[in-house]
Amino acid sequence: MARVARVDLPQASVLRPLYAQAGFADAFVIDLPGNATGDAERLATHMLRGQPRWIGWLVALRDTLVAGFGLKTSSALRDDVATDRIEFFRVYERHRQEIILGEDDRHLDFRLSALVEESPSGRRLVATTVVTFNHWAGRAYIAAIAPFHRLVVKATLRRAERTGWPT
Repeated sequence: MARVARVDLPQASVLRPLYAQAGFADAFVIDLPGNATGDAERLATHMLRGQPRWIGWLVALRDTLVAGFGLKTSSALRDDVATDRIEFFRVYERHRQEIILGEDDRHLDFRLSALVEESPSGRRLVATTVVTFNHWAGRAYIAAIAPFHRLVVKATLRRAERTGWPT
């Protein structure tokens, strides 16, 4: 099984211009097998569908807690069929080797990149999260969820690998 590792923010990402203004950003990488597709959208779709049950519980808890503050819930986002989405994440940009997902809300705006990079050992998938804050509540929100976010990203990449990357 490939190891998920935290890495520097990828310089080849279309998110790079946001790095300077980000209040929170991180990136995790996993090696892809030689037969895996290089199509970032297919990889992101595989990665985000069929999450472990405990992640679903965390999302449900998050939705319960933020609904009272007028923030968007995952179910409301999924129900927005007029917007192009993968799971509850809005699609902002599509490129063969990178897809940009995310959402804008009152407290913060976030972007998630799934970027396929070439490395000396072969191809790898870099999952990058970049968050910009719209006011103090965004900072408080990220401070509360950051440890869970890191666990979720790593678990998501590991589960995607265990179930077999699309070819």
